[in-house]
Amino acid sequence: MPLTSPRSQQESTSAAPDPHTSDPQHPLAGLDLAPYAFTRRCWVDATPDSLYRLISDVALIETWSPSAKAVSYAPGDGPWVGARFSGRNSRDGREWVTHSEVVQADPGTEFAFVVGGADDGIVRWSWHFSAQGSGSIAQQSWQLLRTDPVLGDTREDLQALRDHMADSAESTLVALAEWVTGHAGP
Repeated sequence: MPLTSPRSQQESTSAAPDPHTSDPQHPLAGLDLAPYAFTRRCWVDATPDSLYRLISDVALIETWSPSAKAVSYAPGDGPWVGARFSGRNSRDGREWVTHSEVVQADPGTEFAFVVGGADDGIVRWSWHFSAQGSGSIAQQSWQLLRTDPVLGDTREDLQALRDHMADSAESTLVALAEWVTGHAGP
């Protein structure tokens, strides 16, 4: 059963217009975003419930991610739909802070969040867990929801971002699997 917070019952605000879709002259107007998504998988020696608990504790992501640091829920929030968190990210020598909102929280199965918030986000990250043998398949997916100047202004910019994020996801999954193995009890 998904976890929800009382905040998820609040009225949502309207999203700001996407400048790329409102300006037909923009080079990315009408771009098919499907090619800018990916999914990566890794077998991990842990149950789906254990993996869910690790991943939904967003403060732990810096333990495995090569580009995310100082991730934390907003005061009073936790791993439920509507919860918000922020984190510091880095790429190519630049650093920035992102604000995200949990959009799916199904213990032992799936945890997902949208960078920028559910109503106006630009990227969706999701984790899915399924049992396999004595462990689990951990699956991490990334989906570009809309174009935004912060992501780049050309198809090449978006492809470079997608490739970087795919490499980051692969590194994160491998680091997670190795960390779990190193922290297994006797």
